[in-house]
Amino acid sequence: MSDNDRATQSEELIARMRAARGYIYPEWEFAAKMDPEFTEAYNRLYELALGEGQHVSAKVREFVAIALLAFRGADRDGLVAHMRRAIRLGATKEELFEVLEATLVPGGAPTFHRGLNALLDIE
Repeated sequence: MSDNDRATQSEELIARMRAARGYIYPEWEFAAKMDPEFTEAYNRLYELALGEGQHVSAKVREFVAIALLAFRGADRDGLVAHMRRAIRLGATKEELFEVLEATLVPGGAPTFHRGLNALLDIE
Protein backbone atom coordinates (compact mmCIF):
# COMPACT_ATOMS: atom_id res chain seq x y z
CA MET A 1 0.00 0.00 0.00
CA SER A 2 1.39 3.41 -0.92
CA ASP A 3 1.89 6.14 1.66
CA ASN A 4 -0.91 8.14 -0.01
CA ASP A 5 -3.29 5.18 0.17
CA ARG A 6 -2.39 4.61 3.85
CA ALA A 7 -2.93 8.30 4.63
CA THR A 8 -6.31 8.28 2.88
CA GLN A 9 -7.35 5.08 4.66
CA SER A 10 -6.27 6.59 7.99
CA GLU A 11 -8.16 9.84 7.47
CA GLU A 12 -11.33 8.01 6.41
CA LEU A 13 -11.10 5.74 9.46
CA ILE A 14 -10.55 8.68 11.81
CA ALA A 15 -13.55 10.48 10.30
CA ARG A 16 -15.76 7.37 10.71
CA MET A 17 -14.64 6.86 14.30
CA ARG A 18 -15.27 10.53 15.16
CA ALA A 19 -18.70 10.47 13.51
CA ALA A 20 -19.77 7.27 15.29
CA ARG A 21 -18.55 8.34 18.73
CA GLY A 22 -18.67 12.11 18.59
CA TYR A 23 -15.01 12.10 19.63
CA ILE A 24 -11.75 10.30 19.04
CA TYR A 25 -8.92 10.12 21.51
CA PRO A 26 -5.61 11.49 20.19
CA GLU A 27 -4.01 8.13 20.93
CA TRP A 28 -6.41 6.32 18.58
CA GLU A 29 -5.95 8.97 15.92
CA PHE A 30 -2.20 8.36 16.16
CA ALA A 31 -2.76 4.59 16.00
CA ALA A 32 -4.94 4.99 12.89
CA LYS A 33 -2.15 6.91 11.18
CA MET A 34 0.49 4.40 12.21
CA ASP A 35 -1.48 1.24 11.42
CA PRO A 36 -4.94 1.73 9.94
CA GLU A 37 -5.56 -2.01 9.53
CA PHE A 38 -4.95 -2.67 13.23
CA THR A 39 -7.06 0.32 14.26
CA GLU A 40 -9.85 -0.78 11.91
CA ALA A 41 -9.92 -4.14 13.72
CA TYR A 42 -10.13 -2.37 17.08
CA ASN A 43 -12.85 -0.10 15.75
CA ARG A 44 -14.92 -3.09 14.66
CA LEU A 45 -14.66 -4.58 18.15
CA TYR A 46 -15.62 -1.20 19.65
CA GLU A 47 -18.68 -1.00 17.40
CA LEU A 48 -19.76 -4.53 18.34
CA ALA A 49 -19.25 -3.87 22.05
CA LEU A 50 -20.76 -0.39 22.31
CA GLY A 51 -23.11 -0.28 19.34
CA GLU A 52 -26.71 -1.42 19.14
CA GLY A 53 -27.10 -4.96 20.34
CA GLN A 54 -29.83 -7.48 19.65
CA HIS A 55 -31.25 -7.08 23.15
CA VAL A 56 -29.42 -4.15 24.74
CA SER A 57 -29.36 -0.67 23.27
CA ALA A 58 -26.19 1.31 22.62
CA LYS A 59 -27.35 3.76 25.31
CA VAL A 60 -27.48 1.01 27.93
CA ARG A 61 -24.13 -0.32 26.76
CA GLU A 62 -22.70 3.17 27.30
CA PHE A 63 -24.13 3.12 30.84
CA VAL A 64 -22.19 -0.09 31.51
CA ALA A 65 -19.04 1.41 30.01
CA ILE A 66 -19.40 4.57 32.12
CA ALA A 67 -19.81 2.56 35.31
CA LEU A 68 -16.78 0.40 34.51
CA LEU A 69 -14.64 3.35 33.49
CA ALA A 70 -15.51 5.17 36.73
CA PHE A 71 -14.65 2.04 38.72
CA ARG A 72 -11.36 1.51 36.89
CA GLY A 73 -10.25 5.09 37.50
CA ALA A 74 -10.61 6.44 33.99
CA ASP A 75 -9.67 10.05 33.48
CA ARG A 76 -12.34 12.70 33.52
CA ASP A 77 -12.11 13.35 29.77
CA GLY A 78 -12.82 9.71 28.96
CA LEU A 79 -15.84 9.61 31.23
CA VAL A 80 -17.14 12.88 29.82
CA ALA A 81 -16.73 11.58 26.25
CA HIS A 82 -18.76 8.46 27.04
CA MET A 83 -21.39 10.49 28.91
CA ARG A 84 -21.77 12.81 25.93
CA ARG A 85 -22.11 9.82 23.62
CA ALA A 86 -24.79 8.38 25.91
CA ILE A 87 -26.65 11.70 25.72
CA ARG A 88 -26.44 11.65 21.90
CA LEU A 89 -27.96 8.17 22.14
CA GLY A 90 -30.90 9.53 24.17
CA ALA A 91 -29.70 9.44 27.79
CA THR A 92 -30.61 12.21 30.19
CA LYS A 93 -28.41 13.75 32.86
CA GLU A 94 -30.77 12.22 35.42
CA GLU A 95 -30.23 8.75 33.95
CA LEU A 96 -26.47 9.25 34.08
CA PHE A 97 -26.76 10.26 37.73
CA GLU A 98 -28.73 7.09 38.49
CA VAL A 99 -26.10 5.01 36.70
CA LEU A 100 -23.52 6.56 39.02
CA GLU A 101 -25.74 5.88 42.02
CA ALA A 102 -25.74 2.23 41.01
CA THR A 103 -21.93 2.20 41.22
CA LEU A 104 -21.80 3.26 44.87
CA VAL A 105 -22.33 -0.11 46.55
CA PRO A 106 -20.31 -2.39 44.24
CA GLY A 107 -17.69 0.23 43.34
CA GLY A 108 -17.43 2.38 46.44
CA ALA A 109 -17.49 6.11 47.05
CA PRO A 110 -14.40 6.83 44.90
CA THR A 111 -16.16 5.34 41.87
CA PHE A 112 -19.29 7.40 42.54
CA HIS A 113 -17.22 10.55 43.12
CA ARG A 114 -15.16 10.02 39.95
CA GLY A 115 -18.36 9.73 37.94
CA LEU A 116 -19.92 12.78 39.56
CA ASN A 117 -16.80 14.77 38.82
CA ALA A 118 -17.23 13.97 35.11
CA LEU A 119 -20.99 14.55 35.19
CA LEU A 120 -20.34 18.11 36.39
CA ASP A 121 -18.86 18.78 32.92
CA ILE A 122 -22.06 17.76 31.17
CA GLU A 123 -24.34 20.64 30.29
